[in-house]
Amino acid sequence: MKNFLDQDFLLQTKTAQRLYHEYASSLPIIDYHCHLPPDQIANDINFKNLTHAWLYGDHYKWRAMRANGVNEAFITGNKTDQEKFEKWAETVPYTLRNPLYHWTHLELQRYFDVHDLLSPATAQKIYTDCNAKIVTPEFSVCNILKGKNVEVVCTTDDPLDSLAHHQKIKQDGYAIKVLPAFRPDKAMNADDLATLNNYIDQLQQVVNADIATLDDYLNALKGRHDYFAANGCTLSDHGLEQIYAEDYTESEIAAIFLKIRGKQALLPLEILKFKSAMLFQFAVWDHEKSWVQQYHLGALRNNNTRGLTNSGPDTGWDSIGDFSQGAALSKFLNKLDLNNQLTKTIIYNLNPADNEVFAAMTGNFNDGSVAGKVQFGSAWWFLDQKDGMTKQLNALSNIGLISRMVGMLTDSRSFLSFPRHEYFRRLVCNLFAEDIENGELPNDIAWTGKIIQDICYYNAKNYFNFDQQ
Repeated sequence: MKNFLDQDFLLQTKTAQRLYHEYASSLPIIDYHCHLPPDQIANDINFKNLTHAWLYGDHYKWRAMRANGVNEAFITGNKTDQEKFEKWAETVPYTLRNPLYHWTHLELQRYFDVHDLLSPATAQKIYTDCNAKIVTPEFSVCNILKGKNVEVVCTTDDPLDSLAHHQKIKQDGYAIKVLPAFRPDKAMNADDLATLNNYIDQLQQVVNADIATLDDYLNALKGRHDYFAANGCTLSDHGLEQIYAEDYTESEIAAIFLKIRGKQALLPLEILKFKSAMLFQFAVWDHEKSWVQQYHLGALRNNNTRGLTNSGPDTGWDSIGDFSQGAALSKFLNKLDLNNQLTKTIIYNLNPADNEVFAAMTGNFNDGSVAGKVQFGSAWWFLDQKDGMTKQLNALSNIGLISRMVGMLTDSRSFLSFPRHEYFRRLVCNLFAEDIENGELPNDIAWTGKIIQDICYYNAKNYFNFDQQ
């Protein structure tokens, strides 16, 4: 029987252990998609306590606490930080077989050298010991990142953002690259005209120009795209239910935009056409600048109206959706490719039923110009766990080239989430080792180790060219 979370955690064979410890464990981390707040890095904050670092904004934990019968007052409500932590400690023993159990104890070990299991019996000691450390200079957010061998962090930023925090980070000479990523989802969300018009009004203020026509709007957004590029941005990101690829004419979109500014209700087809036009335009700009574009597809968001009203978005009311993905994704990528306007692209899938669809689709648009130009991105959100990650890796292996994968990302709002890279690396090593042990791959440790190093670090380093920023 193996010990829980020992040095060979998830490594089921001697081959897996050798691959991980000799080839993967010490590699730097390129976290090319996350939701870390850049202001906290710019100001190099210290968290007030473990709750502040661990439970603020972590809807994964919040969902588990709700499922365990914890009152909302102890989750997003007004209870004290210690009371909230105690409720989390009560919940953790009930998260067995949920990835939160692994992540929680990995983070306690890797950051705080705490090897006790979190429970009501250990909660007070763990809270006291961790709090004593977390307020020290060693645990400022910048030092947390350095301590985990992080080389690059890419945040997720709205086009309206001034990027002042990124500018400060660069001016301060921080050793880790902290770069913005362009996330224009709000700029194309025609489902809510009041919110979209308010967004356009804010954009007017940012660019100091009136926006009355579609051309005005595109020029303003293009200016923001250029501004992001001038501040080191080389990636875009979209969080969508599905790709939008309706046929449209420029005159149609111009007329739809006038209806938007006139606060006239749009027909469902008009909404789809506007989204399709905007999504395509963003992709064209990305190609012009040789950016990498990312599409996170498949989330069914804000399912619980009461929870959303009380707590707001991104507080744990989202789910896996069952959208039809293949046809629109093909049409969108093909339109870009036909015009030689398809840049490097990563597509992330949230519904495991679509893994093979995504893996096969990405292979249609690799053109030999770049290894792995169009990528099936790592398992994310609800699939960011042992089973989900393994299924994604297997689908990619069977249909594409896992050897060209650009690896893992945290997609996290927490500075304590970087052991997810370790988790991924252990799973990758175990996967290759299993095939070697079964005689399905040659026992060539040096070459397999090289492939694993590429997946875990070097493919991303070559793909994104962050060294030029």
